[in-house]
Amino acid sequence: MHTDPSFDPDAPATPGAGIFGLHCTRDTARVILVPVPFDATSSYRTGAARGPDAIRKASVQVDLYDHTLGRIYERGIYMEPTDESIAHLSEQTRPIAEPIIAGGGTTDADAVQRIDAAGERVNAFVQSHTAAILAESRTPGIVGGEHSVSLGAIRAVAEHFGPASPIGILQIDAHMDLRDRYHGLRYSHASIMRNVLEQVSGVERIVQAFKGTVLGSPIATAQSIHERLTKIKALAILGSDPLSSSAYATEEALILLTFAGTAGLDYLLPIGIVVAALLVLVMISYRETIRAYPGGGGAYAVSHDNLGRYPGLVAAGALMVDYTLLVSVSVSAGVAAITSAVPELIDYRVPMAVAFVVFFTLGNLRGIRESGSFFAAPTYFFILAMGGTIAVGFVRVLIGDSPGSFTHAAPPAGEVVATQGLTIWLVLRAFSSGASALTGVETIANGTPTFKPPEAKNARMTMAIMAGIAVYMFLGITFVVSRFGLVPETDQTLVSSLGRAVWGENIVYYVLQATTAMVLFLAANSSFNAFPLLGSILARDRYLPRQFNFRGDRPAFSNGILVLGVIACVLLVIYGASVTKLIPLYAVGVFIAFSLSQLGMVKRWWTRRDPGWQRSMAMNVVGLGATAAVAVIIGATKFTQGAWISLVMVVVLVAVFAMIRRHYDWYERQVKVDEDDIRRRAPPAKPLVERGRGEHVVVPVDDINKITMGAIDMAREISGNIAAVHIADNRDQAEEFRQRWDDLMPDVPLLIIESPYRAFAGPMLAYIDSLERSEGDAPITVILPGFRAHHWWESLLHNQAIRRLRPFLDEHENVRILDFDYDVRLPDRAQAD
Repeated sequence: MHTDPSFDPDAPATPGAGIFGLHCTRDTARVILVPVPFDATSSYRTGAARGPDAIRKASVQVDLYDHTLGRIYERGIYMEPTDESIAHLSEQTRPIAEPIIAGGGTTDADAVQRIDAAGERVNAFVQSHTAAILAESRTPGIVGGEHSVSLGAIRAVAEHFGPASPIGILQIDAHMDLRDRYHGLRYSHASIMRNVLEQVSGVERIVQAFKGTVLGSPIATAQSIHERLTKIKALAILGSDPLSSSAYATEEALILLTFAGTAGLDYLLPIGIVVAALLVLVMISYRETIRAYPGGGGAYAVSHDNLGRYPGLVAAGALMVDYTLLVSVSVSAGVAAITSAVPELIDYRVPMAVAFVVFFTLGNLRGIRESGSFFAAPTYFFILAMGGTIAVGFVRVLIGDSPGSFTHAAPPAGEVVATQGLTIWLVLRAFSSGASALTGVETIANGTPTFKPPEAKNARMTMAIMAGIAVYMFLGITFVVSRFGLVPETDQTLVSSLGRAVWGENIVYYVLQATTAMVLFLAANSSFNAFPLLGSILARDRYLPRQFNFRGDRPAFSNGILVLGVIACVLLVIYGASVTKLIPLYAVGVFIAFSLSQLGMVKRWWTRRDPGWQRSMAMNVVGLGATAAVAVIIGATKFTQGAWISLVMVVVLVAVFAMIRRHYDWYERQVKVDEDDIRRRAPPAKPLVERGRGEHVVVPVDDINKITMGAIDMAREISGNIAAVHIADNRDQAEEFRQRWDDLMPDVPLLIIESPYRAFAGPMLAYIDSLERSEGDAPITVILPGFRAHHWWESLLHNQAIRRLRPFLDEHENVRILDFDYDVRLPDRAQAD
């Protein structure tokens, strides 16, 4: 213990106590803080020079005990007295720097020299103090002051540990601070990381955490768990589709029943009861799927694992088609809700629908948490508004204030003319349209990994709540509509008619329409969550281009979101944003996926026979029978109306998936290397001092394969001064890569730059930029490894992110760029030719 044994951490700090109110001296402290009151080059706001003393003064108010770290203050923390000469130097230098900063630079060489001299003096001060603390085997800390004062401390750390122990730097800032002489000042706060890279040797890893502004602040990969969904947000995001489908499912069933005149209307409520029972069965079955697949139990995962490759691909293709149609149908229904309340907008329904899809595409690119916060409120407003409308309508039926009674439907309020006879086929067609109420049920099982821990428990509970609300909505609307005798109208939706019948045309009606429109728009978000996630899983398994597994800054699967948004907009334009025209294409895909998923679960329980397998398998057997029957009904009754298009698209997607996988498998075989052969032919490692300077060759690398090896061999022919650079967003994977690299290529040093926000070009260009400055007039060559594409589709399947550096590097006059093109169709011995 390095503090006074009588020290009471719960008592107020005594006068004259040190940092944090501790009673320890420099000799007894384990951690020594060096105050640096310097703030000459700050370009946004001054005051950092007063920071050390302000921190010293405020620190006595800090609670010392930490429930995870314990009494770490007992190790002793001491803050050296503030050196007034540094504070005075800051006061002298700031007036010289202010007009330079305000004017964006200067030609006054004398002023720049004086400011740079002050910066060098401050960093020499920091370096000497840091070195002294390290020599005493204690931990230094710098309390600044502007950013530039860190340079001296980094210099001291690098010199203390030497080249045998490379250091890493974590910079948390809004900027990368890689500017060259910002405002003409060498030691500007905005040039700290450039100075580090140019002046400090032994820096092996740089991690820069900086913010963006286009789609919101980037979210680090390690932080993404905090972006997960609570049950409240998950119900709004993942459950919005089955909840909102009640706004059009009843109407679409009723439209078909009216073809048989008033005789067909009597079948509406029985159909509604069967659909509601089916929804409960599917919910119970998927709760078992969530329990068995807490890592994401979508139909693809279940079918692929238990039934094999092609059943899994059929499920994936069916879901991707249905997710796309879900966006189109939900948005179209939302626009219909608006035009029902404001008929003047009906001619603008297509541009309105497209605009909403674009809006939600951008919203989802910002990330899960912000989307969840945005979407939660409208969903719950809809539940209250629609739930209240159903409740009031039900009460009016009970008290006799409705055209129909509790036991008998009302005669139709409008004219219904029979155009065909009442047949079983017509009833089945109406049932298949009403079954669209079940679309989206699987989204919660697919999205289990996006829940906060415990993921499976929260997902199962959310699914049960969602099913209960959805059954109430669908059955409630169906019952009240039949008791008020409402029928579809050309100029307004059935829900609009229901609102007018229950409330009258007043503020409550418009609130109902507004919330219905909002939740229908937001229901599309369930697809914006599920479609990109499924796409990323398929890309991981090499059935889709690898770009679908790329996370953007937020970290959403950006490419999947963009593809979904574009296809949905195309469908809206083709089908005129009409729910009735889109419905025949809808639902067949999701029930195929339901059936395959249930069949996969049945096989899983039968094969593994985990505890309680008989009960679980029985539930999935019932679910399989129900969903398979509905899939057949929907496919048969809607085939000529448009379901054939969805079925053809599923077949096409399965073929595309299979061809992509075949290409990736072939490609991996072509570029795979024999690691034993590499070890035998790799030159021994050279000490840094023997590598010399000469021409510096940089090779960006993302894997160890024949392409990388060919680029390294090219670099060896050019110079002995080679650096391989690997950009990583996962530390564990980066360390595994380093170990393989050091084992296979000891003569080529590897620099790993961690990019927690998954950027590649920015960190790579920053390194090249700093290297160009540090090398002076020495030539720099960047070799960009890649493979030679013989077909246009090969370019689509291989991102070749490294090649995207070329247009940026072209701007560097002193950097030579060479492409290493590996032709996978040629034998290795012919590559050099």
